[in-house]
Formats: sequence, C-alpha cells, structure tokens
Amino acid sequence: MSEFDDAISLRRDGEGRYLGTLTDAWGIGEAVNGGLLMALSTQAVIDVVPAHHPHPLTWSGVFLSPGGPGEITAEPTVLRTGRSMSTAQVIVRQGEMERFRALLTMGDVSGHSEPVRKQTPRPRITPVDQCVSSGDAPPSALTKSELLQRFDMRLDPETAGWALGQPSGNGEMRGWIRFADGREPDALSLLAFLDAFPPVAFDLGSVGWVPTIEFTGYVRAVPAPGWLAIRIRTSTVTGNLLEEDAELWDSTGRLVAQSRQLASARFAD
Repeated sequence: MSEFDDAISLRRDGEGRYLGTLTDAWGIGEAVNGGLLMALSTQAVIDVVPAHHPHPLTWSGVFLSPGGPGEITAEPTVLRTGRSMSTAQVIVRQGEMERFRALLTMGDVSGHSEPVRKQTPRPRITPVDQCVSSGDAPPSALTKSELLQRFDMRLDPETAGWALGQPSGNGEMRGWIRFADGREPDALSLLAFLDAFPPVAFDLGSVGWVPTIEFTGYVRAVPAPGWLAIRIRTSTVTGNLLEEDAELWDSTGRLVAQSRQLASARFAD
C-alpha cells in the first residue's frame, strides 16, 4: 500500500461514521495538509454513494479549524442520487472539534471527460530535470514540513525566486509533481495534488503558514500515469486575503483538475 492510500484508509464504526488516523508525516507547520483531508473525506463518501459514481467531480468545503495528528472522524450523508451523479455532504471532526464540512458531486468522470470541446493548454514549463527539486531544500526547511517528503515536487526556476528570498511579485508558480513513492495519480489523488504545492502567496513575500478558508475543486478527467504539470496563481490580494487558482495537466497534456481557494496570508509589511 502506498503512503497516500495508507494515510486516507478508513474503517467504519457501525454508526455511519468513518474513522481514520492523521500523522505529522503529512504535516505542514503544525497542521496536516488540507489536500490529504479532502481526499480522506472523499474516501468516506465513495463508500456510501452508488458504485457507478466512484469519482469526485466537485469538492467544495469550508475549513473551520486546522487538522492535527490523531484520530479523525468523517460523517458522510447522501443528499441526492441520480443516474449520472450523486450529491453528498461530509463533516470531518477530531474529537468535538469540527475541522471542515464539504459538499461533493460524485459520478464517473470518464463519462464527462469526452469530447474535449475547449480546455486551457498547458503553459510552458521548464523540463523536469532542469527544475528545482523540493528535495534540495535545506534541512531547516523540512523541520516542520514532512509533507515535502511525501511528494516529488519540481519548481520551474523562472518561478522559484521566492525560495531564494527573492519573490517576483508576479503571483505565479509552475512546475511538476508526483508522489515520492512512485504511486501513480488517479482521480481521488488529484484533490491532494491541487493543494500540495507551496502557497502562491510566497511569491508575493508572504511569511509563515497560509491557511485555506474555502476550497472548491473540480476533477475533469482520470489522469494518465506520469508527472503532473501544475500552475498556481493569484490575481487579487486585499488585506491578508487572496485567491489561489490551481490547474493540473497529466503527462499527455490533458487538463485533469482545477481549483480555487480563498486563503489567509501574513505579509512582512
């Protein structure tokens, strides 16, 4: 079993709840990565919707508090079942503390991915072997960022100046990403990939943790094996709030997932 599959594994408690365990292996700072939590909650929903609706088509949730290491409970509720899609709600808690709640549309994404009538083309990204690897980060950068060891991330040097203390101010990052243990991407794991890259706020001079307030993601196709290309960017920052848009393309150049989140950042000035 891969690290990702092990991290999102759940057991049913007989009362309609699903129990799992979070560890700091997927941590960033003091919190567990939100993308992992999204995938874990979707795993619970997959178990309660019809078998012919195995994929998340949309995931939209509000984060109420950061998740940390320890037992976690997911409570899915099917709201509607149709021929091609099901709608469900899932509430995730740790103890008495609600971490987030989300609405999901489930279906068979393969039935909605053809024909491609229009899509955003993959941008120009420096080849993988010429990009900056997250594995090259100094040990001090990994002290509270175990998440960086779960993914193989390669940052396009043209958008990696922030990592050297020289943010461009353009509000865009590009690069490549895959699981570090070699697990191939699938529709479920796209939710984790959408929230795995360093926050685009870093390219604007943000310091410290950038928590997600609200997140909406779309899965557009089952990805082909291999590297995923990723671009994240922002166009509007007001006060300490910014939106972050993410796009993922698979190894064939197919756009396979998109997301938008509202996040809170801290700036030195």
